[in-house]
Amino acid sequence: MRGKLPFPHWILKTPVKVYLTYTSENGEPIEKLIFDGLCCHDEKMRQKLDKERRLVTLSGKVIIKGDINPGKLIEGLVKFGEIERPIFSAIRPQNPDGSVFSSELELM
Repeated sequence: MRGKLPFPHWILKTPVKVYLTYTSENGEPIEKLIFDGLCCHDEKMRQKLDKERRLVTLSGKVIIKGDINPGKLIEGLVKFGEIERPIFSAIRPQNPDGSVFSSELELM
């Protein structure tokens, strides 16, 4: 089996905007919109250890179809209407043929 797995489109219900954040040469924070569309939002709270082995409480997870920022690191924030959540980590599971199945963002 060397193909693409079918993505369950029926789970995409929540409108979301994903912003890539970085600082400019002048030291000003810049937000660049990299995705605006529907996602699957899971609000289940989880706890994970960060790089310094501190316990961090995550507020949920966002699953988006495909790769939203191909070949680049995904860091920044996610907006659900007026609510903003920073991205803790991003995972890109792959199909059997090597293409990206989805982008999964864990939120703080």
